[in-house]
Amino acid sequence: MSVDDVEQGRRRVVIEADGASRGNPGPSAYGAVLKDAETGEVIAEDGSAIGVATNNVAEYSGLIAGLRMAAELVPDAEVEVRMDSKLVVEQMSGRWKIKHPGMLPLAAEATRLAPPDTTYTWVPRGQNSHADRLVNEALDGTRSGVTAGAPAEPDPDSLIEELESPAEAPPSIQTQTRGWSGSTSVPTTLVLVRHGVTVHTAEKRFSGGLASANPGLSDEGRAQVRATADWLAPLAERVDAVVASPVRRTLESAEIVAEVLGKSLEVEPGFAEMEFGRWDGLTFAEVAQRFKGELDAWLGSLDVGAGGGESFRTVESRVLAGLQRVLDAHAGKTVVVVSHVTPIKTLVAHAVDAPLESVFRMELSPASVTVVSFFLGGRDGTEPRASMRMYNALPPGNDVFASGVRW
Repeated sequence: MSVDDVEQGRRRVVIEADGASRGNPGPSAYGAVLKDAETGEVIAEDGSAIGVATNNVAEYSGLIAGLRMAAELVPDAEVEVRMDSKLVVEQMSGRWKIKHPGMLPLAAEATRLAPPDTTYTWVPRGQNSHADRLVNEALDGTRSGVTAGAPAEPDPDSLIEELESPAEAPPSIQTQTRGWSGSTSVPTTLVLVRHGVTVHTAEKRFSGGLASANPGLSDEGRAQVRATADWLAPLAERVDAVVASPVRRTLESAEIVAEVLGKSLEVEPGFAEMEFGRWDGLTFAEVAQRFKGELDAWLGSLDVGAGGGESFRTVESRVLAGLQRVLDAHAGKTVVVVSHVTPIKTLVAHAVDAPLESVFRMELSPASVTVVSFFLGGRDGTEPRASMRMYNALPPGNDVFASGVRW
C-alpha cells in the first residue's frame, strides 16, 4: 500500500477464490469471497456452477467472479487476490506464460476487471477453505450466485407473508432477480447472436463448449458474422457491451461484432455450449452407429448427459447463472451476447416461461439475432418479467428480415 493510499484512506480488500472440476473436465464450479482486509468482514461471496469444464477454467472463473464483485461493490479499493492455484497466481502475476489458448480469454477478462495495482498471493489449500466450501456447495447444488455479506436471520413476518401470498411470477424467473430488482423499470435487453459457421457446423458435427477442441470460424462464418454486425451497427449507441462465451468460435464472432460496434468485449463462461463428451466432433450418424444406446437415452431427455457430457438441465442451470451475472452488470442496458444454439434456446424458453422441452422445437440459424428483454412490471412495478422481441432473424438478403432491426 502506498503513502498516497494511506493518506486518502483507500480501502483494502481481499479476494479468496477457488474452482474445481469433478472429472477434469467434468462438472465444475467456482467460489469467491470478497473481504475487508482490515476487519476480515465478508462483503460478498459467490459460489456458482459453470457446467463441464477443467480445473483451470473453474479457477479462473472464481478469480473473475471475485474481481467482478470488487469492481461492483468496492470500485476504488486496493485488491489482493489469494488463491491456492499456483498456475493462476503465477500467470496473473506475469511470471508464467499462458500457453493454453482456452485460458487466454479468461486471463484477459480478469486483467480487464482487476485494478492496476492488484496483487496475487499463493496460499496453501487449508487457508482457502471458505472459497473451497463455496465451490463444493455449488457442485452439490445447494447454492448458486452472489450473497452480499453474512447471511441475515430470516424475518418471521416476511416469511409468513411469502408463504401466504406466493408471487405470480414463475419460479424460473423469480430465482433470477437479484441484480435487476431495483426501482427502475427500464428493461435490460439481450441481443443474442449465434456464432457463424465452422467446418463442424457445415458438416453437422457435434461441437461442445469449454472442454472441447473446437475449430474456429470458416471464411463463410466470418462473412456471416460481419453481415450481422453491420446490420446491428445502427444500434451501436444503445449497446453497453458485447458479451461472449469463451469458446473459440464465439470469441472470434464476438471480436468481429465488438469491432464493428466499437464496444468492449467481456467473457461469460455460463453461455458456453453444451458439452457433448465423447460425441464431440462426430456426426449424428456416427454417434448413432457407435453409441446408439446413449443416443436413444439422450433424445428427448432433459436429464441425460450427452456422451458423458452435460444434460439440458445442467446447461440450463449455468446459463441462468450467467444470465444473472449479465443482468447484474448491465442493469437497464442493452447488451449483445454472442453464444450458441443450446444457451440461446434456453434463454428464450426462460424468457417466455416455456418448459425447457421447448428447446427441441426451436431452430436457430448461424449468425442469427434473437432479442429478449428482462424488466419489472405488475401492479406494484416489482414483479420480474421477461419478453421475446425477435427470434432467429437474419440480415437483409437472407430471406428472413428485409426491413432492418426493430424492437
